[in-house]
Amino acid sequence: MSAVHVVKEIYIYPIKSLAGISCKSALAQEMGFENDRRWMLIDENNQMITQREHRIMSQFYPEISEGKISITFQEQKHQFAVNEHLKNSIEVNVWDDKSEVVEVSTETSKWFSQHLGFKCKLVKIIKSGDRKHESSKLKETFNVSLADGYPYLLIGTESMNFLNEKLNDKITVLRFRPNIVISSETAHEEDDFETFTIGEVQFKNVKPCGRCIMVNNDPQNGRLKKEPLKTLSTYRVVNNSVLFGTNIVSLNSGNIKVGDPLVF
Repeated sequence: MSAVHVVKEIYIYPIKSLAGISCKSALAQEMGFENDRRWMLIDENNQMITQREHRIMSQFYPEISEGKISITFQEQKHQFAVNEHLKNSIEVNVWDDKSEVVEVSTETSKWFSQHLGFKCKLVKIIKSGDRKHESSKLKETFNVSLADGYPYLLIGTESMNFLNEKLNDKITVLRFRPNIVISSETAHEEDDFETFTIGEVQFKNVKPCGRCIMVNNDPQNGRLKKEPLKTLSTYRVVNNSVLFGTNIVSLNSGNIKVGDPLVF
């Protein structure tokens, strides 16, 4: 057991690229935390829609309560059931991975279309195995959600502190959209974790996470800035990729909560 490494924050992001939800506890599953990135917006060509092209997506705020998801955008609200979806399947790509999804409802798609200003659909991945992602490093294939690559992103507090020491305008960990934030002893030590247990769940480290322009989008106002990618590129570039945080997978299902120690 590690007195140093303790879960400080847990986040889920029900709809890919929208704002996240802070949780005191979460159910870890093979595809990621329950209700984490099970939904995604796609355009008329069935291509995924993200903050990379539409920064305003950071201003849509989800909540989950009593089996329903409510979305708030500029004082406008929309709600749909967690289990709600149409029957016909749609094949979409999440980067290089094909995924089978279903539309939530025509009403929900219409609401997002109106507020984003272009025609789109909200879709959902239904079950484990509807999208597979191959790890070239581990030579393994994982059943994943609609996240960019892996089910979980873990970040240590000292990685954030080390970065903020170099920034004139301090930022929060929300720029990096983590699932699990832990207290740590040294910056980026999480890169070298192997297997460890949190609560009821054993996790395995896959690889450090390569970051894109999306981390420069300020989630508080949806404005694109030069940082933190500019500063990170001065000390965190490996093989032309800017690294921050590490991708992990769960080896079993179970609950974890804020305050749980990491057991190595």
